[in-house]
Amino acid sequence: MISPVPQRCTIVTVLLSATLLLPQASWAHSKGLYSTRSEAEQRAKQLGCDGVHDNNGRWMPCSNEAMLHKELREE
Repeated sequence: MISPVPQRCTIVTVLLSATLLLPQASWAHSKGLYSTRSEAEQRAKQLGCDGVHDNNGRWMPCSNEAMLHKELREE
C-alpha cells in the first residue's frame, strides 16, 4: 500500500511541472484580466492594441483574445 504523503507529493510535483510547461499563451489570462474596463483600456494602450473585451465579468485588453495573445508574445 502506498503511503498518502508520498502520493500527494507526486501529485503536487506532476501538477507543478505541468503548469510550468504550459504554453506562454495560456498565461495570458493571468496577465490580462482586470476588474475594471478602464484598467484594461490602459493596458491595451501599453500593448499597442485597440479596444477591450469582456471575459466572464472581467475585462481584458485588445478587441479579442487572439489579439491579446499576439501582443503579449511580442512584449
